Amino acid sequence: MVRARTTTHRRLPVLAAAVGLLAAGIAPATAAAAPDRTPPKSPVATGYGGAVASVDADATAAGIEILRKGGNAVDAAVATAAALGVTEPYSSGIGGGGYFVYYDAKRHRVSTLDGRERAPLSADKDLFLEKGKPLPFADAVTSGLGVGTPGTPATWDAALRNWGSRSLAQALKPAERIARHGFTVDATFRQQTADNEARFRDFPDTAALFLPGGKLPVVGSTLKNPDLARTYELLADKGTGVLYHGALGRDVLRTVHKPPVDPKAHRVARPGGLTERDLRAYAVKEQAPTRTTYRGLDVYGMAPSSSGGTTVAEALNILEHGDLSKLDEKTYLHRYIEASRIAFADRNRWVGDPAQEKVPTKALTSKSFADARACLVSDRSVLSSPLVPGDPRHPVPCAARGKAAATPYEGENTTHLTVADKWGNVVAYTLTIEQTGGSGITVPGRGFLLNNELTDFSFVPVTPGVHDPNLPGPGKRPRSSISPTIVLDHGTPAFALGSPGGATIITTALQTLLNHVDRGMPLVDAIAAPRASQRNAAATELEPGLWNSPLRGRLEAIGHVFKENPEIGAATGVQRLPDGRWLAAAERTRRGGGSAAVVRPRG
Repeated sequence: MVRARTTTHRRLPVLAAAVGLLAAGIAPATAAAAPDRTPPKSPVATGYGGAVASVDADATAAGIEILRKGGNAVDAAVATAAALGVTEPYSSGIGGGGYFVYYDAKRHRVSTLDGRERAPLSADKDLFLEKGKPLPFADAVTSGLGVGTPGTPATWDAALRNWGSRSLAQALKPAERIARHGFTVDATFRQQTADNEARFRDFPDTAALFLPGGKLPVVGSTLKNPDLARTYELLADKGTGVLYHGALGRDVLRTVHKPPVDPKAHRVARPGGLTERDLRAYAVKEQAPTRTTYRGLDVYGMAPSSSGGTTVAEALNILEHGDLSKLDEKTYLHRYIEASRIAFADRNRWVGDPAQEKVPTKALTSKSFADARACLVSDRSVLSSPLVPGDPRHPVPCAARGKAAATPYEGENTTHLTVADKWGNVVAYTLTIEQTGGSGITVPGRGFLLNNELTDFSFVPVTPGVHDPNLPGPGKRPRSSISPTIVLDHGTPAFALGSPGGATIITTALQTLLNHVDRGMPLVDAIAAPRASQRNAAATELEPGLWNSPLRGRLEAIGHVFKENPEIGAATGVQRLPDGRWLAAAERTRRGGGSAAVVRPRG
């Protein structure tokens, strides 16, 4: 592999033509009640006054509404996230958590909020063991045992207090309206409901909400959630303390302690251990972002408890050895895959909740550690997985430390939004309830699903005899792969992006960034390009666009092993164009296509 580090700044590609499908304006959020008035959905938009990109047209419209009324990027991000809690309830909501990355244009500073769920203070490393053996994963997923203290309401509150210009009540108003009047069911929502139908039917409150009349919701029909509308009203009136110190929290605890299973169902839903003490003790962590440089740009991400920022940074630092823009497609993909493999090997060994683990964050993101790992990559051969990790504290070229640790499963159904405002502030925010549909348990009378985020812990050490930093612990945050990323060019925003997808979030963020910066793709094309995901596994996952490509055979010829994955991630992003316009970009087809919008498409 080329050893000289390339640091010359490369001007970022610019999308030449605006796609103004949201031309005259965004319909009010309540338009979801009538299918023919649903806000237009476009994967790309350019213009002035700010931009919002999410997976859902109603949620994007909610953010745009706040920007049009003078709110800033933080206000709009909370509004968009709250709306996603209505229209993407299987991916997000106030029963979950997430990570919030914010660029402050006035201070030229990037800050982050860790709103990850926490284990009960009573939890220990044996949380998911029964009689000394790990619980079946499916039993932990649909239970109170997998529910962590929700962090999303506290994240919204902290973001608005620190950087917002509107109240929580104002930010929640569009989402409350959507919940009350309803949104239009699309094919993705119906399919996700169908995938969860069996377990949803075991919980009467979940079935009543998401299986209206006992049947799957029909594409084109309107789904209302009056209970969630009232919950949003309660939060607007009383503040988020109603969850952490009040009546809403008591309802959550009752549901966790005795999951309301249909008496006719055969399901056993184990109780969880959350208490009032856990709710009172919860706090969002305000912490510094991860940072590295790449091709003259500053790349900021989420520090542990998420592994996203460290792993993306390490892979970028490895790939900076050589000019990817000049490589043929096979060599480019090969190096990207190998850098991902190495970074995941190190992530699995070293990253956990820094409140309880010694996580060498600065060392993992250092150039010296990447230099020591980059020499493992050869353009003529393939590394084998699981790869043994290096030691970032004492980097030695091509050295390994201890035994390899494989990458455990993470739930893939998360959601991401990206927002910018007219002042130049930017938010990249990824939020989740873990599995598609989270725990499957709806809090009675409250209209939202509880997370099963604690199943992101390792139930037992991934590799026997090797320290696993992601075992459960009292009040511990499970490791995440969430990777909201903001990239600055000489101190001002160049672009921001993120994606759902469990552990594939890291590779999606990395590959999208490389497509844009090194391969010269406009941001919307960088998002749409077919993806590969290597996570220190024997086989690299490929989307159909690469699986069916001649490139697969050429890569297999040097030793790569692949398996097909029909869909990896669902990214969104925003970009600041040289003429001062904002570009919002989302998926063209994944999850039915995303929704990008700007405040003033025509200036």
